[in-house]
Amino acid sequence: MIGLFRRLLRMVLLASCFLLLLWAAGLVLYRWVDPPATPLMAIRAVQGESIRYRPVALGRVARPLRQAVVASEDARFCLHAGIDLGAVRDALEDYQESGRLRGASTISMQVARNLFLWNGGGFVRKALEAPLALALDTLWPKRRILEIYLNIAEWGPGIFGAEAAAQAHFGRSAADLTQVQAVRLAAVLPNPIRWSAARPTAYIEARASTIAGRSGQLAPEQTGCFLTVR
Repeated sequence: MIGLFRRLLRMVLLASCFLLLLWAAGLVLYRWVDPPATPLMAIRAVQGESIRYRPVALGRVARPLRQAVVASEDARFCLHAGIDLGAVRDALEDYQESGRLRGASTISMQVARNLFLWNGGGFVRKALEAPLALALDTLWPKRRILEIYLNIAEWGPGIFGAEAAAQAHFGRSAADLTQVQAVRLAAVLPNPIRWSAARPTAYIEARASTIAGRSGQLAPEQTGCFLTVR
């Protein structure tokens, strides 16, 4: 029995070491190289979806979409170091008052999850997501984090990245998106399988209008880390 336990423990340790090495390699490699795929893309392919994925440079994503995504997903993106402690505190306070735990994920945390982990809730994933997000913010510039996010975010069944989303929903490149199209894409990010940017419901239109207002209210310090094209 003790021998079996030791073998299992050794296997777990080896698997953990392999995973850590894989993540370390990804953190270094993806700083410059676009990921060929993500775990979610593999899941969608197994589910029978045809994957559309065309990564582009951040400068080839329309300014309104960059602003809309930051305004809707992580308005303090330029100001935190991977984890927004203020948002975490607010989420915990809401939980104490309502009993419901809302998300406090930053864009860095979402990139860490999409690149290295799995979808769905759970404290185990969150516990892994946080240090990976801190590592991303330490090793990558903010522009690269947002660039990867915009390239691997899901915007419909099998549709990954701003370029594929712009072409699938609006028949144009991500660089040519209008303000209206950009805020609609940002509005469907929380549930891109159920919601459509090309066929928005009244609820999505209302979300898009709210995001448009928030985009216009972003201060220079909230956009300076990603709007300057180099």
